[in-house]
Amino acid sequence: MGRIIAVISGKGGTGKTTAVGAIGACLGALGRRTVCVDCDADLQNLDIVMGTVNYLPPVIPDASSLPADITELCAAHPSLENVWLLGPLDFSGEGRSEACAPLLSAIRDAFDFCLLDAPAGMGGDVKNLLSCADEAIIVTTGDRSSLRDGQAMCSLLQESGMTDVRLLVNRVDPRAFRRERATVDDAIDAVGARLLGIVRDDRTVPEAANRETPLVLYSRKAASQGFLRIAQRLNGECVPVPGA
Repeated sequence: MGRIIAVISGKGGTGKTTAVGAIGACLGALGRRTVCVDCDADLQNLDIVMGTVNYLPPVIPDASSLPADITELCAAHPSLENVWLLGPLDFSGEGRSEACAPLLSAIRDAFDFCLLDAPAGMGGDVKNLLSCADEAIIVTTGDRSSLRDGQAMCSLLQESGMTDVRLLVNRVDPRAFRRERATVDDAIDAVGARLLGIVRDDRTVPEAANRETPLVLYSRKAASQGFLRIAQRLNGECVPVPGA
């Protein structure tokens, strides 16, 4: 039975979509069948960071028309084994959780991991999405405003009954942490969620996106290695978290 993981953030600009694409690619490299789902019906960018712009999946039909093989609705990645893209999947509006339930049930049966790239913020679409997920990853950066937003997201998850919530601190600049005399432990305390991993700021991330190339295929530098370690932890491996 596959795991459905909502990847969320309190605001835009945290690198949430990049995280979904990079972690999904790394899970695929670890041999786990993984589908990344773009859940932002208005601002779709997941295909860019995954390098599947020319391999868009078909329109998702209603529950009564789902194919027996759910991968028929997904775009198989042209360069990465075990990785698919699905979307956009619209969670906005009343009753969307129930409408999406049959599709997500089929995804659980077909894949080891499903990463839901949620819209930023705390709107109704995000709440609907969370009601369909098994666990959640909150993506923040190290700045105070992002951590405060992450704390608000953690409170929302607790109110929804979500118990498996973890924190990804993205785009970490060690020099900025030292100037602020801050630590990753401070970020954990600020948000109130267990740490899944940290990813250092890395210029190769926007470079890879601009070239429509998955980060794991473009670079082996800091960010790429950080996302690989996160994927390994999700896969049940014991991997130490390096300091900021």
